[in-house]
Amino acid sequence: MSNMRYVIFRMQDQLHFVEMPADYAYQLSALNRRLHKELDKLTATNVPILPYAVAECDNLEFIDPQYSVISGMRYINELEQSFSSINERTYPLISLLTEIRALQAQLEQWYEEEELLH
Repeated sequence: MSNMRYVIFRMQDQLHFVEMPADYAYQLSALNRRLHKELDKLTATNVPILPYAVAECDNLEFIDPQYSVISGMRYINELEQSFSSINERTYPLISLLTEIRALQAQLEQWYEEEELLH
């Protein structure tokens, strides 16, 4: 498999490790910052609670067995589902969903191309 990078998220006292194609890890970190910047502008009651991207790294080796890696595709699909279920149809939600879905489409294409190469 191609070069992967890991985005580390923190939510309260929990860490989450998301494996991303190296060329897209920064996009996920930037999307996370943008989502946090716009969350307060949403007026719906079912706005998801998001972890904060705190670091990126190229290599990851777990010492504690309680942790595992989440695939970037799974993470972005869950993110899209949580934002598409928000009961609001105005800016900034439409803009945020567009950004999430754009990264989702890029990842889908990347994984399809990777499958063809292997």
